Amino acid sequence: MNRTEVPVLGFAAFSGTGKTTLLTQLIPALNLKGLRVGLIKHSHHDFEIDQSGKDSFRLRAAGASPVLLVSKYRRAIITEFSTRTEPSLLEQLKYFEQEQLDLILVEGFRDESFPKIELHRSILDNPLLYPNDNNIVAIASDVALNTPANLVNLDINSPDQIADYIHQHFIAKS
Repeated sequence: MNRTEVPVLGFAAFSGTGKTTLLTQLIPALNLKGLRVGLIKHSHHDFEIDQSGKDSFRLRAAGASPVLLVSKYRRAIITEFSTRTEPSLLEQLKYFEQEQLDLILVEGFRDESFPKIELHRSILDNPLLYPNDNNIVAIASDVALNTPANLVNLDINSPDQIADYIHQHFIAKS
């Protein structure tokens, strides 16, 4: 992601591995290091962020796009896509106010080319992704893995260890 102002780091894994669970533990650990973290999550499902019956929902349903909902607490922009193609990560990064961030974490966009930490749980018996993805820089697993020397092995159950790795390899270098 050479068009970003801050480092971008993805988390790649098969569904059910615990990407969101790890990220909900990792983000506070990164915040404790003083980092301002943004996140992009790719979903393969249709979703609604506003609720049926609310003004923003009714206005969007009436045909407004984008709809900007803002209060003193937060801002949300809801844009309907006219074509149903999979979004690209680079396109989504354009919408981040990167000057307010130190790091952007990405959940999903597994097939795109940017640095990623692979998550692996032995009980799921999924194949490892790194042999087919040169962008994987580390693997966080619940078991010791025999991997090439250039891949860092991390403990998927230690968000603090993963936060230290991210801070050392992505923040200190930027």
